[in-house]
Amino acid sequence: MKFWKRALILLSIIGPGIITANVDNDAGGIATYSIAGAHFGYSLLWSLIPITVALIVVQEMSARMGAVTGKGLAELIRENYGVKITFWLMVSLFICDLGNTAAEFAGWAASNELFGVSKYISVPIAALVVWLLVVKGSYRVVEKIFLVICLVYLVYIPAAILAKPDWTLVALNTMRPSFHFNNAYVVTLIGVVGTTIAPWMQFYLQSSVVEKGIRKEEYWASRIDVIVGCFLTDIIALFIIVSCAATLFPAGIKIESAKDAAVALAPLAGKYASVLFAVGLANASLFSASILPLATAYYICEGMGWEAGVSKTFKEAPQFMWLYTVLIAIGSMIVLIPKAPLIAIMWISQVINGIMLPFVLIFMLLLINKSALMEDYTNSKIFNKIAWATTVIMIALTGMFVVTMFL
Repeated sequence: MKFWKRALILLSIIGPGIITANVDNDAGGIATYSIAGAHFGYSLLWSLIPITVALIVVQEMSARMGAVTGKGLAELIRENYGVKITFWLMVSLFICDLGNTAAEFAGWAASNELFGVSKYISVPIAALVVWLLVVKGSYRVVEKIFLVICLVYLVYIPAAILAKPDWTLVALNTMRPSFHFNNAYVVTLIGVVGTTIAPWMQFYLQSSVVEKGIRKEEYWASRIDVIVGCFLTDIIALFIIVSCAATLFPAGIKIESAKDAAVALAPLAGKYASVLFAVGLANASLFSASILPLATAYYICEGMGWEAGVSKTFKEAPQFMWLYTVLIAIGSMIVLIPKAPLIAIMWISQVINGIMLPFVLIFMLLLINKSALMEDYTNSKIFNKIAWATTVIMIALTGMFVVTMFL
């Protein structure tokens, strides 16, 4: 009876961790993994193991803080470090996420163009759908829809199988680290790592845990949710790399985006592999275009002390709903501007992302080690060492990523 009770609790808790981790594989992430496979074959697969560990460590802390304190990350930063710091942190992240939202709509437009649908049709429809989903839905309904969308990522598995990779080489390169001392390899490695942990993810996960009402007594289930989500997202990343490594790399085909990868796969792995890849890109872009504005609205409202929540109405949480609306409206309109500098927008947003990440990680580690805040749920000494090491490495790699972006 105890087993079934725990199983039911786990099923009721699952959602925030899996959803947040999967959004990590957005249009930019899929493009990065595609380029890694197309340009360097299987040689970057080993990086997914430390990346998974880093993702689990950071996401686990976010979920734990949400379950124990019952407060979002932005609210905790405001309460412990003041309104001024929180305000400038929110402004920086808003600018960053606006660029990221535009990039997601750009990914949606690109994937639909592969099926012959103009961006002037696909983007407005997508913007309206994601807006109605959150504004008119409840948290439970929205979460269930997001979980179903997560399943669509599985299309990358048959896409990789259709590419007919050498699975022995895949296994060897996954388990055996290798490193090439050339600029292109280092930049791509930094890009693969840099797509893993974004500042907004920590705010969204913690806010979702709070809105779902997960308590510290149920935290064990939330931890499983986080770990499963992290493994799933990086397993999908592996199959994306494998798809391109098995086909585009031997043919010497260079790509610049996920759309390029989908087009190039057709003559090499077959029409179905190409279609599956394009479907995955469309799904990831629309999914992320829903989550990014939602995450931004959450943490700005929490940071400023305003009401927030998917289950609330425009009257109950006007700032939350208007922020979400404005982000979607501006993000989609940017993509519709003829000859809009989408690459520059993505570049600027990623640079700000990289600059803000160290601040967010340090705030998280300082907060989670406050016994007055976390009671008996502070980090253990071993976990602290792993968490600080992860933070230092992520800061160093992110710093390198920002420098290479400027260069």
